Amino acid sequence: MKQFRIRKDDKVMVIAGKDQGKIGKVLKVLHKHDSVVVEKVNVAKRHVKPNPYRREPGGIVDKEMPIHVSNLMVVCPACAAPTRVGYRYAEDGKKIRFCKKCNETLYRLFVNLLTFSFIK
Repeated sequence: MKQFRIRKDDKVMVIAGKDQGKIGKVLKVLHKHDSVVVEKVNVAKRHVKPNPYRREPGGIVDKEMPIHVSNLMVVCPACAAPTRVGYRYAEDGKKIRFCKKCNETLYRLFVNLLTFSFIK
């Protein structure tokens, strides 16, 4: 399986297609189809039947559809620009991602129930 440079909860920009220039957060990564579901990008209308057991109303619903990974770039939180992602090893031996434009590490925020911490 190919390794993606885009992960869940990353901020990405669409660089090609009908939604070019839009920025959103990654909701789901679909490795099998080489695609990603991004918040408020590639939205389609879906006709949904009502479900009385779940108390869901029917109607026309907006749904985010997958977009191919090649049409996305990660937006660096430090320089706020779309950038390529590189990898290097930290002093403790962990493999971390970094921005190729400003050379800053790309952090992911994980909320732990006991402590709040940043994990690389």
